[in-house]
Amino acid sequence: MPPLHGLRVIDMTRVLAGPYCAMLLGDMGAEVIKVEEPTHGDDTRLWAPFAGGNVSTFFLGMNRSKKSVAIDLKSEAGAQTLRALLETADVLIENFRPGSLKKLGFDYASVQTWHPRLIFCSISGYGQQGPKRDLPVYDTVIQGEAGLMHVTGQRDAPPTRVGVAITDYLAGLYAMNGILLALRDRDESGLGQQVDIALLDSMTSAMSLPANVLFATGEELGREGNDHHSLTPYETIEASDGLVIVAAGNERLWHQFCQALDLPGLETDDRFRTNTDRMRHRPALKQRLAQRLSQMTRDEIIGRLRAHAVPCGEVRSLAEALGDPQLQARDMVPELAHPELGPIRALGNPIKLSRTPAVLDRPPPSLGEHTAEIEAELRERANARSTGDTPDEEREP
Repeated sequence: MPPLHGLRVIDMTRVLAGPYCAMLLGDMGAEVIKVEEPTHGDDTRLWAPFAGGNVSTFFLGMNRSKKSVAIDLKSEAGAQTLRALLETADVLIENFRPGSLKKLGFDYASVQTWHPRLIFCSISGYGQQGPKRDLPVYDTVIQGEAGLMHVTGQRDAPPTRVGVAITDYLAGLYAMNGILLALRDRDESGLGQQVDIALLDSMTSAMSLPANVLFATGEELGREGNDHHSLTPYETIEASDGLVIVAAGNERLWHQFCQALDLPGLETDDRFRTNTDRMRHRPALKQRLAQRLSQMTRDEIIGRLRAHAVPCGEVRSLAEALGDPQLQARDMVPELAHPELGPIRALGNPIKLSRTPAVLDRPPPSLGEHTAEIEAELRERANARSTGDTPDEEREP
Protein backbone atom coordinates (compact mmCIF):
# COMPACT_ATOMS: atom_id res chain seq x y z
CA MET A 1 0.00 0.00 0.00
CA PRO A 2 1.22 3.57 -0.63
CA PRO A 3 2.15 5.35 2.61
CA LEU A 4 -0.94 7.58 2.96
CA HIS A 5 -3.47 4.80 2.35
CA GLY A 6 -6.47 5.31 4.64
CA LEU A 7 -6.05 9.07 4.90
CA ARG A 8 -8.98 11.19 3.68
CA VAL A 9 -8.17 14.66 2.34
CA ILE A 10 -10.78 17.27 1.40
CA ASP A 11 -9.41 19.52 -1.33
CA MET A 12 -11.30 22.83 -1.41
CA THR A 13 -8.65 24.59 -3.50
CA ARG A 14 -8.48 25.93 -7.02
CA VAL A 15 -5.88 26.67 -9.70
CA LEU A 16 -2.37 25.48 -8.71
CA ALA A 17 -0.75 25.56 -5.25
CA GLY A 18 -3.52 23.74 -3.37
CA PRO A 19 -4.44 21.32 -6.17
CA TYR A 20 -0.75 20.44 -6.60
CA CYS A 21 -0.37 19.70 -2.89
CA ALA A 22 -3.53 17.58 -2.85
CA MET A 23 -2.48 15.71 -5.99
CA LEU A 24 0.86 14.71 -4.45
CA LEU A 25 -0.97 13.44 -1.36
CA GLY A 26 -3.34 11.49 -3.62
CA ASP A 27 -0.43 9.95 -5.51
CA MET A 28 0.84 8.68 -2.17
CA GLY A 29 -2.40 6.86 -1.36
CA ALA A 30 -4.61 9.45 0.33
CA GLU A 31 -8.26 9.50 -0.75
CA VAL A 32 -8.53 13.06 -2.05
CA ILE A 33 -12.03 14.45 -2.53
CA LYS A 34 -12.05 17.68 -4.52
CA VAL A 35 -14.99 19.90 -3.57
CA GLU A 36 -16.03 22.10 -6.48
CA GLU A 37 -18.65 24.71 -7.23
CA PRO A 38 -21.35 22.94 -9.29
CA THR A 39 -21.63 25.37 -12.23
CA HIS A 40 -18.08 25.39 -13.60
CA GLY A 41 -15.88 23.89 -10.88
CA ASP A 42 -12.20 24.72 -10.56
CA ASP A 43 -11.35 27.87 -12.54
CA THR A 44 -8.77 25.98 -14.55
CA ARG A 45 -11.38 23.67 -16.09
CA LEU A 46 -12.11 26.64 -18.39
CA TRP A 47 -8.50 27.54 -19.18
CA ALA A 48 -7.19 26.92 -22.70
CA PRO A 49 -5.54 25.16 -24.36
CA PHE A 50 -7.70 22.05 -24.27
CA ALA A 51 -6.54 18.47 -24.75
CA GLY A 52 -9.77 17.51 -26.49
CA GLY A 53 -13.40 18.50 -26.10
CA ASN A 54 -13.64 20.66 -23.00
CA VAL A 55 -10.81 19.05 -21.03
CA SER A 56 -8.32 21.73 -19.97
CA THR A 57 -4.63 20.82 -20.15
CA PHE A 58 -4.01 22.96 -17.04
CA PHE A 59 -6.65 21.06 -15.05
CA LEU A 60 -5.24 17.73 -16.25
CA GLY A 61 -1.82 18.61 -14.87
CA MET A 62 -2.93 19.36 -11.30
CA ASN A 63 -5.83 17.05 -10.50
CA ARG A 64 -5.08 13.38 -10.98
CA SER A 65 -5.47 11.00 -8.01
CA LYS A 66 -8.70 12.71 -6.89
CA LYS A 67 -12.45 12.33 -6.77
CA SER A 68 -14.73 15.28 -7.56
CA VAL A 69 -17.82 16.30 -5.58
CA ALA A 70 -19.93 19.26 -6.73
CA ILE A 71 -21.40 21.18 -3.76
CA ASP A 72 -23.03 24.61 -3.52
CA LEU A 73 -21.49 25.78 -0.25
CA LYS A 74 -23.84 28.77 -0.04
CA SER A 75 -26.90 26.53 0.21
CA GLU A 76 -28.02 24.92 3.47
CA ALA A 77 -27.91 21.45 1.91
CA GLY A 78 -24.42 22.08 0.59
CA ALA A 79 -23.18 23.27 3.98
CA GLN A 80 -24.64 20.17 5.64
CA THR A 81 -22.94 17.93 3.07
CA LEU A 82 -19.60 19.65 3.59
CA ARG A 83 -19.85 19.31 7.37
CA ALA A 84 -20.70 15.62 7.07
CA LEU A 85 -17.77 15.19 4.69
CA LEU A 86 -15.34 17.03 6.97
CA GLU A 87 -16.40 14.87 9.90
CA THR A 88 -14.96 11.88 8.00
CA ALA A 89 -11.74 13.67 7.00
CA ASP A 90 -8.21 13.81 8.31
CA VAL A 91 -7.10 16.86 6.32
CA LEU A 92 -8.75 19.90 4.77
CA ILE A 93 -6.85 22.03 2.24
CA GLU A 94 -8.36 25.40 1.33
CA ASN A 95 -7.16 28.49 -0.51
CA PHE A 96 -10.04 30.88 0.09
CA ARG A 97 -9.11 34.47 0.78
CA PRO A 98 -8.53 34.79 4.58
CA GLY A 99 -11.83 35.37 6.33
CA SER A 100 -14.04 34.05 3.52
CA LEU A 101 -14.74 30.67 5.14
CA LYS A 102 -15.77 32.36 8.39
CA LYS A 103 -18.84 33.72 6.61
CA LEU A 104 -19.81 30.13 5.77
CA GLY A 105 -19.04 28.80 9.24
CA PHE A 106 -16.09 26.67 8.09
CA ASP A 107 -13.10 28.68 9.24
CA TYR A 108 -10.48 26.96 11.39
CA ALA A 109 -11.73 28.43 14.68
CA SER A 110 -15.23 27.11 14.01
CA VAL A 111 -14.31 23.69 12.64
CA GLN A 112 -11.85 22.82 15.41
CA THR A 113 -14.66 23.05 17.99
CA TRP A 114 -16.42 20.01 16.49
CA HIS A 115 -13.48 18.30 14.76
CA PRO A 116 -10.35 18.90 16.87
CA ARG A 117 -8.37 16.16 15.07
CA LEU A 118 -8.66 17.79 11.64
CA ILE A 119 -5.51 19.12 9.99
CA PHE A 120 -6.68 22.43 8.48
CA CYS A 121 -4.27 23.65 5.77
CA SER A 122 -4.81 27.21 4.54
CA ILE A 123 -2.92 28.46 1.48
CA SER A 124 -3.13 32.15 0.61
CA GLY A 125 -1.10 34.89 -1.00
CA TYR A 126 0.06 36.65 2.14
CA GLY A 127 -0.95 34.38 5.03
CA GLN A 128 -3.58 34.54 7.75
CA GLN A 129 -2.26 37.72 9.41
CA GLY A 130 -0.50 40.92 8.45
CA PRO A 131 -1.50 44.12 6.62
CA LYS A 132 -1.83 42.38 3.24
CA ARG A 133 -3.77 39.29 4.36
CA ASP A 134 -6.98 40.33 2.57
CA LEU A 135 -5.42 41.18 -0.80
CA PRO A 136 -6.05 38.93 -3.82
CA VAL A 137 -2.92 37.62 -5.52
CA TYR A 138 -1.54 35.23 -8.13
CA ASP A 139 1.92 33.78 -8.64
CA THR A 140 3.06 36.48 -11.04
CA VAL A 141 2.37 39.21 -8.44
CA ILE A 142 4.38 37.36 -5.79
CA GLN A 143 7.30 36.91 -8.19
CA GLY A 144 7.45 40.68 -8.36
CA GLU A 145 6.83 41.38 -4.67
CA ALA A 146 9.27 38.76 -3.36
CA GLY A 147 12.19 40.19 -5.37
CA LEU A 148 12.49 37.20 -7.71
CA MET A 149 11.93 39.32 -10.83
CA HIS A 150 14.57 41.77 -9.64
CA VAL A 151 17.26 39.09 -9.98
CA THR A 152 15.82 37.43 -13.12
CA GLY A 153 16.63 38.56 -16.66
CA GLN A 154 19.48 40.20 -18.57
CA ARG A 155 21.59 42.95 -17.00
CA ASP A 156 20.44 45.66 -19.41
CA ALA A 157 16.80 44.54 -19.61
CA PRO A 158 13.76 44.97 -17.34
CA PRO A 159 12.99 42.41 -14.59
CA THR A 160 11.56 39.18 -15.96
CA ARG A 161 9.03 36.68 -14.64
CA VAL A 162 10.16 33.05 -14.37
CA GLY A 163 8.48 30.94 -17.06
CA VAL A 164 6.51 28.71 -14.64
CA ALA A 165 4.39 29.55 -11.59
CA ILE A 166 7.25 28.79 -9.23
CA THR A 167 5.66 30.42 -6.15
CA ASP A 168 2.61 28.16 -6.46
CA TYR A 169 4.72 25.02 -6.73
CA LEU A 170 6.83 26.04 -3.72
CA ALA A 171 3.72 26.81 -1.67
CA GLY A 172 2.21 23.45 -2.64
CA LEU A 173 5.33 21.62 -1.55
CA TYR A 174 5.54 23.52 1.74
CA ALA A 175 1.85 22.79 2.32
CA MET A 176 2.44 19.07 1.82
CA ASN A 177 5.33 19.17 4.29
CA GLY A 178 3.28 21.13 6.80
CA ILE A 179 0.41 18.63 6.55
CA LEU A 180 2.72 15.67 7.12
CA LEU A 181 4.32 17.41 10.11
CA ALA A 182 0.90 18.14 11.60
CA LEU A 183 -0.16 14.53 11.08
CA ARG A 184 2.99 13.38 12.85
CA ASP A 185 2.17 15.66 15.78
CA ARG A 186 -1.42 14.37 15.83
CA ASP A 187 -0.06 10.84 16.26
CA GLU A 188 1.38 12.03 19.60
CA SER A 189 -1.11 14.66 20.75
CA GLY A 190 -4.36 13.46 19.22
CA LEU A 191 -5.05 17.00 18.05
CA GLY A 192 -5.07 18.69 14.67
CA GLN A 193 -3.87 22.21 13.96
CA GLN A 194 -3.87 24.87 11.28
CA VAL A 195 -1.11 24.82 8.67
CA ASP A 196 -0.74 28.41 7.40
CA ILE A 197 1.10 28.66 4.06
CA ALA A 198 1.65 31.96 2.24
CA LEU A 199 2.91 32.31 -1.33
CA LEU A 200 4.98 35.32 -0.30
CA ASP A 201 6.65 33.36 2.53
CA SER A 202 7.31 30.42 0.22
CA MET A 203 9.00 32.49 -2.46
CA THR A 204 10.93 34.57 0.07
CA SER A 205 12.38 31.38 1.58
CA ALA A 206 13.95 30.56 -1.79
CA MET A 207 15.70 33.96 -1.98
CA SER A 208 18.35 32.86 0.49
CA LEU A 209 21.46 33.67 -1.59
CA PRO A 210 20.59 37.26 -2.58
CA ALA A 211 19.08 37.89 0.87
CA ASN A 212 22.23 36.79 2.69
CA VAL A 213 24.39 38.95 0.43
CA LEU A 214 22.14 41.88 1.32
CA PHE A 215 22.25 41.05 5.04
CA ALA A 216 26.05 40.76 5.04
CA THR A 217 27.05 43.61 2.72
CA GLY A 218 24.06 45.89 2.33
CA GLU A 219 24.33 45.39 -1.45
CA GLU A 220 21.62 43.98 -3.68
CA LEU A 221 22.44 41.44 -6.35
CA GLY A 222 21.13 42.47 -9.74
CA ARG A 223 20.24 40.56 -12.86
CA GLU A 224 23.02 38.45 -14.38
CA GLY A 225 21.20 36.72 -17.22
CA ASN A 226 22.59 33.20 -17.49
CA ASP A 227 25.70 34.07 -15.51
CA HIS A 228 26.11 33.20 -11.85
CA HIS A 229 26.60 35.86 -9.17
CA SER A 230 29.51 34.00 -7.52
CA LEU A 231 30.98 31.45 -9.94
CA THR A 232 32.43 31.22 -13.43
CA PRO A 233 32.33 29.35 -15.77
CA TYR A 234 28.86 28.58 -14.44
CA GLU A 235 26.76 29.73 -17.37
CA THR A 236 25.59 29.11 -20.92
CA ILE A 237 28.16 28.80 -23.66
CA GLU A 238 27.35 29.10 -27.34
CA ALA A 239 28.44 26.17 -29.47
CA SER A 240 28.29 26.10 -33.26
CA ASP A 241 24.80 24.54 -33.16
CA GLY A 242 23.19 25.78 -29.95
CA LEU A 243 23.68 26.48 -26.26
CA VAL A 244 25.42 24.37 -23.63
CA ILE A 245 25.10 24.97 -19.90
CA VAL A 246 28.20 24.30 -17.79
CA ALA A 247 28.78 24.40 -14.03
CA ALA A 248 32.41 24.38 -12.97
CA GLY A 249 31.55 24.91 -9.33
CA ASN A 250 34.99 24.50 -7.73
CA GLU A 251 38.70 24.66 -8.55
CA ARG A 252 38.98 20.96 -9.33
CA LEU A 253 36.20 21.23 -11.89
CA TRP A 254 37.83 24.33 -13.39
CA HIS A 255 41.01 22.38 -14.07
CA GLN A 256 39.01 19.46 -15.49
CA PHE A 257 37.08 21.92 -17.64
CA CYS A 258 40.31 23.27 -19.14
CA GLN A 259 41.71 19.78 -19.71
CA ALA A 260 38.52 18.51 -21.31
CA LEU A 261 38.36 21.35 -23.84
CA ASP A 262 42.11 21.46 -24.50
CA LEU A 263 42.59 24.90 -22.94
CA PRO A 264 45.85 24.42 -20.99
CA GLY A 265 46.89 28.07 -21.21
CA LEU A 266 43.91 29.15 -19.16
CA GLU A 267 45.00 27.14 -16.15
CA THR A 268 48.29 29.03 -15.86
CA ASP A 269 46.93 32.46 -16.77
CA ASP A 270 47.13 34.59 -13.61
CA ARG A 271 43.86 36.30 -14.53
CA PHE A 272 42.01 32.99 -14.21
CA ARG A 273 43.97 31.16 -11.51
CA THR A 274 41.21 31.25 -8.84
CA ASN A 275 37.47 31.74 -9.02
CA THR A 276 37.91 35.21 -7.54
CA ASP A 277 40.36 36.01 -10.35
CA ARG A 278 37.99 34.60 -12.95
CA MET A 279 35.07 36.63 -11.63
CA ARG A 280 37.21 39.78 -11.77
CA HIS A 281 38.22 39.07 -15.36
CA ARG A 282 34.99 37.41 -16.53
CA PRO A 283 34.70 39.37 -19.85
CA ALA A 284 38.20 38.29 -20.90
CA LEU A 285 37.47 34.69 -19.92
CA LYS A 286 34.20 34.71 -21.85
CA GLN A 287 36.01 35.97 -24.92
CA ARG A 288 38.64 33.22 -24.71
CA LEU A 289 35.99 30.54 -24.29
CA ALA A 290 33.88 31.87 -27.14
CA GLN A 291 36.84 31.76 -29.52
CA ARG A 292 37.37 28.08 -28.76
CA LEU A 293 33.88 26.71 -28.18
CA SER A 294 31.98 28.48 -30.95
CA GLN A 295 33.86 26.20 -33.35
CA MET A 296 32.65 23.04 -31.60
CA THR A 297 29.25 21.34 -31.63
CA ARG A 298 27.12 20.83 -28.54
CA ASP A 299 27.66 17.07 -28.66
CA GLU A 300 31.43 17.50 -28.89
CA ILE A 301 31.59 19.91 -25.95
CA ILE A 302 29.29 17.83 -23.76
CA GLY A 303 31.08 14.60 -24.67
CA ARG A 304 34.43 16.04 -23.65
CA LEU A 305 33.16 17.61 -20.46
CA ARG A 306 31.31 14.51 -19.30
CA ALA A 307 34.37 12.40 -19.98
CA HIS A 308 36.12 14.63 -17.42
CA ALA A 309 33.16 14.62 -14.96
CA VAL A 310 32.33 18.31 -15.46
CA PRO A 311 28.61 19.04 -14.89
CA CYS A 312 27.06 20.19 -18.15
CA GLY A 313 24.09 19.73 -20.44
CA GLU A 314 22.21 21.01 -23.45
CA VAL A 315 19.82 23.94 -23.23
CA ARG A 316 16.82 22.05 -24.51
CA SER A 317 13.25 22.69 -25.47
CA LEU A 318 10.58 21.11 -23.27
CA ALA A 319 9.84 18.52 -25.95
CA GLU A 320 13.52 17.56 -26.04
CA ALA A 321 13.67 17.45 -22.24
CA LEU A 322 10.62 15.19 -21.89
CA GLY A 323 12.08 12.78 -24.41
CA ASP A 324 15.15 12.18 -22.26
CA PRO A 325 15.64 8.45 -21.57
CA GLN A 326 16.62 9.41 -18.02
CA LEU A 327 13.06 10.63 -17.36
CA GLN A 328 11.67 7.42 -18.83
CA ALA A 329 13.89 5.39 -16.53
CA ARG A 330 12.60 7.42 -13.57
CA ASP A 331 8.95 6.96 -14.59
CA MET A 332 8.54 10.71 -14.81
CA VAL A 333 6.36 10.70 -17.94
CA PRO A 334 3.79 7.97 -17.21
CA GLU A 335 0.67 7.25 -19.22
CA LEU A 336 -2.82 7.43 -17.69
CA ALA A 337 -6.11 6.14 -19.09
CA HIS A 338 -8.60 9.02 -19.36
CA PRO A 339 -12.30 8.16 -19.92
CA GLU A 340 -12.75 10.89 -22.56
CA LEU A 341 -9.29 11.30 -24.04
CA GLY A 342 -7.99 7.75 -23.91
CA PRO A 343 -4.30 7.33 -23.07
CA ILE A 344 -2.71 10.59 -21.91
CA ARG A 345 0.81 11.42 -20.83
CA ALA A 346 1.40 13.12 -17.49
CA LEU A 347 4.31 14.19 -15.33
CA GLY A 348 5.18 11.64 -12.67
CA ASN A 349 5.62 12.06 -8.95
CA PRO A 350 9.25 12.98 -8.14
CA ILE A 351 9.13 11.38 -4.66
CA LYS A 352 10.52 7.87 -5.14
CA LEU A 353 9.94 5.45 -2.24
CA SER A 354 11.53 2.02 -2.41
CA ARG A 355 8.90 0.06 -0.47
CA THR A 356 5.67 2.08 -0.73
CA PRO A 357 5.87 4.04 -3.98
CA ALA A 358 3.34 6.46 -5.39
CA VAL A 359 0.44 4.98 -7.36
CA LEU A 360 -0.75 6.99 -10.37
CA ASP A 361 -3.85 5.16 -11.53
CA ARG A 362 -6.64 7.72 -11.19
CA PRO A 363 -7.00 10.32 -14.00
CA PRO A 364 -8.32 13.82 -13.24
CA PRO A 365 -12.09 13.59 -12.56
CA SER A 366 -14.92 15.20 -14.45
CA LEU A 367 -16.86 17.84 -12.52
CA GLY A 368 -18.98 16.17 -9.84
CA GLU A 369 -18.09 12.70 -11.08
CA HIS A 370 -18.16 11.21 -7.57
CA THR A 371 -20.91 13.30 -5.97
CA ALA A 372 -23.48 10.50 -5.89
CA GLU A 373 -20.94 8.00 -4.56
CA ILE A 374 -19.78 10.24 -1.71
CA GLU A 375 -23.27 11.41 -0.76
CA ALA A 376 -24.43 7.78 -0.60
CA GLU A 377 -21.50 6.97 1.71
CA LEU A 378 -22.35 9.92 3.98
CA ARG A 379 -26.00 8.82 4.18
CA GLU A 380 -24.90 5.30 5.07
CA ARG A 381 -22.66 6.63 7.84
CA ALA A 382 -25.49 8.82 9.17
CA ASN A 383 -27.91 5.90 9.16
CA ALA A 384 -25.36 3.71 10.93
CA ARG A 385 -24.90 6.30 13.68
CA SER A 386 -28.65 6.74 14.13
CA THR A 387 -29.09 2.99 14.65
CA GLY A 388 -26.03 2.70 16.87
CA ASP A 389 -24.21 0.54 14.32
CA THR A 390 -21.14 2.77 14.14
CA PRO A 391 -18.35 1.53 11.85
CA ASP A 392 -15.30 0.33 13.75
CA GLU A 393 -13.09 3.10 12.40
CA GLU A 394 -15.46 5.72 13.91
CA ARG A 395 -15.76 4.17 17.41
CA GLU A 396 -14.05 5.87 20.32
CA PRO A 397 -10.91 3.99 21.42
